[in-house]
Amino acid sequence: MSLSPDTPPGFADTLREAVAARGLSLERIRDHLARRGVSVSLATLSYWQTGRSRPERRASLTAVGHLEEVLALEPGALSELLGPAQRGGRRQSTISAFWPVPSVIDDVVGGVDTRWDSRLTRISQHDRVTVGPERGERSYVSRQVLRAEEDGPDRWVVILHLDEHDRPLPSIRPLHNCRLGRVVTRPSEGLLVAELMFRTPLRRGQTVITEHELVNQAPYPPATNYSRKFRRPVHEYVLEVTFDALALPRTCRRVVRDADGGRQSFGVRLDEGNSVLGVALKFGPGCYGFEWTW
Repeated sequence: MSLSPDTPPGFADTLREAVAARGLSLERIRDHLARRGVSVSLATLSYWQTGRSRPERRASLTAVGHLEEVLALEPGALSELLGPAQRGGRRQSTISAFWPVPSVIDDVVGGVDTRWDSRLTRISQHDRVTVGPERGERSYVSRQVLRAEEDGPDRWVVILHLDEHDRPLPSIRPLHNCRLGRVVTRPSEGLLVAELMFRTPLRRGQTVITEHELVNQAPYPPATNYSRKFRRPVHEYVLEVTFDALALPRTCRRVVRDADGGRQSFGVRLDEGNSVLGVALKFGPGCYGFEWTW
């Protein structure tokens, strides 16, 4: 991405220029940080200076302060370029927020390009989950409306986690306005991460509607819940879970979890089409979904 002359440099540009000016290799920088008790991998330093990822976790933000000293920069020269904090001084949740083992998510997500994640606003998300007669998760169809907050976004990253790690991971199929980019899987952790590439890079303010499907193989993973994790607010989220008439749940609850760990649960009934429907407006950060028993 090129910057116009009157555009202030971002975190990656400033870091890259500081590294060049200091004349230190990434290996030397890593060693300097290590002597300060700060552990940052070479890959992470490389991702930070190319813009492939940004420091967001607490440990990474602490490392940035030491990095400013190592590179002989003024305090805040890098950290102030990472964007404003959320309410109460909290920074926006990382990509791994709300997942059972964040470190594993971070590791797997490192295999795809997430540089545009913070530059896309999710205006609307609609998930449709199908549960088969064997009480298994057959498929998920997701439709999202995204808006670019600056020029350049060309992909959306999808993360799927299966509770049952001994099951085959689903296949992912682009359905509308996108194609498949890199796909990283970690079957032992039940994880699939994929890039959905837009037809063309977006301009600032431009919106795109994409749709994709995740299809499981038999034996299908047992279906007991489905939730969507939001690390940034979404204007509208619609979740529909449809059950086969031969396998209707005994009980079903809508479950909502906020960024501070608070949890709310509400009993819900199936409609005439054997489905449950949830709609959330201006939701997140947090998790929204359904749980059911057989």
